[in-house]
Amino acid sequence: MTEEIALRGAELCLSYHGTPVVTDGHITLRPGHVTALVGPNGSGKSTLLRALARLHLPDSGAVTLSGGADAAVLTARDFARRVTLLTQSRPTPGGVRVSDVVGYGRHPYRRRWRAGDPDGAAAVARAMALTGVTTMVDRPVDELSGGELQRVWLATCLAQDTGVLLLDEPTTFLDLRYQVELLDLVRDLADEHGVAIGVVLHDLNQAAEIADHVVLLHGGRVRADGPPAQVLTESLLSETYGIRIEVSHDAATGALATRPVGRHSRTTPATT
Repeated sequence: MTEEIALRGAELCLSYHGTPVVTDGHITLRPGHVTALVGPNGSGKSTLLRALARLHLPDSGAVTLSGGADAAVLTARDFARRVTLLTQSRPTPGGVRVSDVVGYGRHPYRRRWRAGDPDGAAAVARAMALTGVTTMVDRPVDELSGGELQRVWLATCLAQDTGVLLLDEPTTFLDLRYQVELLDLVRDLADEHGVAIGVVLHDLNQAAEIADHVVLLHGGRVRADGPPAQVLTESLLSETYGIRIEVSHDAATGALATRPVGRHSRTTPATT
């Protein structure tokens, strides 16, 4: 049986002002799976993700959804009911409460004057609970820290209640605790709610920890894609990043860990 596809980009060629950025980009997101896009700065990760979200028009290639629907022909409202994107940065509205910002995620379901969304209040409450921002409900978002604001924007995406969630470097501005909690939430959304997730990450260990599938980009091309253990190898990573990267596997759990080696890196005695 062929595994279901939630969102796919195929043979995507993407450019800025005539300069190619991604060539023959391809990626497939599946329900209940987390796909991580990794690679050096300028490799095309965020551009490819934006193309999946219809925010970057391809020069060629296609983006399709489940059932083979062409994303390009859907109305903005219909597409927004199926796919949502958390970008790296968004303008912060002044004097607007957290609950109202999270409520922005319900726009695709509302008619004029916010009518016609009977599930809206419950969706907003659930999204705030999942992201831990319920206690901030009445606070103006322009008074929040960067990490708090990032969680509010994630809640806005979750309130949109789509089957596909795209995240562009979602751990930016978050301290260690909230990085872990956010990535746990990403994994929960896939495992417990069947959401198809595509996430751009700089931290290779985070990608190894939460992803079912990894797409490694370099120079605007997909260098490799597959399960983390097949993609996050010493040879591939060292070649792609231009620095020696060691990869180890925990003997008890099988967890994969990467370690870039610089001139001043501390060495660890070999163990047998």
